[in-house]
Amino acid sequence: MAAQTQILTERIGKIDPSSLEEYVGSGGFEALRRALTLSPVDIIYEVETSHLIGRGGAAFPTAFKWRAVAREEARPKYVVCNADESEPGTFKDRYLMEGDPFRIIEALAIAAYAVGANKGYIYIRGEYPLAYQRLAHAVEESRRAAYLGFNVGGSDFCFDIELYRGAGAYVCGEETALFESIEGKRGQPRLKPPYPVTHGLFNKPTVINNVETLANIPPIILNGGFWYRSLGVHLNPGPKLYAVSGHVRRPGVYEATMDLTLRDLIYELAGGIPGGRKLQAVLVGGAAGAFLGPEQLDVALGFDSLHHIGATLGSGAVMVMDETVDLWQVLRRVTRFFQHESCGKCFPCQLGTQRQAEIVARLAEGEIRPGDKALLIDIGLTMKDASLCGLGQTASNALLSACDRFSLLGEGGGQ
Repeated sequence: MAAQTQILTERIGKIDPSSLEEYVGSGGFEALRRALTLSPVDIIYEVETSHLIGRGGAAFPTAFKWRAVAREEARPKYVVCNADESEPGTFKDRYLMEGDPFRIIEALAIAAYAVGANKGYIYIRGEYPLAYQRLAHAVEESRRAAYLGFNVGGSDFCFDIELYRGAGAYVCGEETALFESIEGKRGQPRLKPPYPVTHGLFNKPTVINNVETLANIPPIILNGGFWYRSLGVHLNPGPKLYAVSGHVRRPGVYEATMDLTLRDLIYELAGGIPGGRKLQAVLVGGAAGAFLGPEQLDVALGFDSLHHIGATLGSGAVMVMDETVDLWQVLRRVTRFFQHESCGKCFPCQLGTQRQAEIVARLAEGEIRPGDKALLIDIGLTMKDASLCGLGQTASNALLSACDRFSLLGEGGGQ
């Protein structure tokens, strides 16, 4: 599997994830020790130079968040790791947390030092018991070894981490709904502005990053931002984790730079489609992503390259479907998922996901009415423009992309 890189996953499978001794022996916490010899400004400069963008789906520049929070004078400040990996088809954060939990602790400590925070939270999906256990153990071991707590690494920096388990709400993957959940409130998104960098957790300046985003921080600090920027493609540098599932011989998590094509991911790394069957469709980006057809296999799996063809990388989910799949049944499950997970705070999402699911359930049974496509587009655009958070804004992506690319409603579109 020559196309794979080994940066984020370099230790997974090679060391005992519960052993602090083995983590340190493999170079662990060297990045934190180096960071403590630098100024916060220098650390943020390296992150900015790397052009690291968020790996949770939004693709927002990481250094922009860090610099904004570092400039805030309000105290206290917080750093939060978003480990509420609830996007269907995505499991790469789970892979990192279970296989290299100390890396997340180290990265969060570096982020806290850079922005001036003394408290961090890891908000972890409730359905990840093993990941939670390993992270909880890693936090305790790190405290005993003075990598957390008072005088981290013998410095004047004090920082500690608290783990918080989610209760299964997809919407809590949205950053402000996650804050509400940690604060003991119902997990619903807040109206923006104000933004988390000024009014985040407990209404204080907050940096929130995805698990995979944070996993990139230690190698950036050790090797420099320019080194990181030399990996992969200019606009989307660095490694990316892809969670491949569905009709492939080797489903799993693959690490590669973002010049990797969809064809190479499916047929080289994941082993191709079993049984000699043909590819019908690939859902890239999870339930909130977009469908691609066999004619689009040579697209590079980067944020910009996928955007150019009307798709999105999202968090890196790649679900492969062969010719035996009934796409209407897939869309029925996707729309039911969004209907169920809508928090109900804003009407465009609450009502839009419900109407969308009802129409798709009828279409899945073969009952097509004139104007169906126009109605679905209207619902989708309304949700995208008027919903409060990303759930409603992306709830129609997969449905509309499938209707466009595969003419599910016929050439006339049910109009």
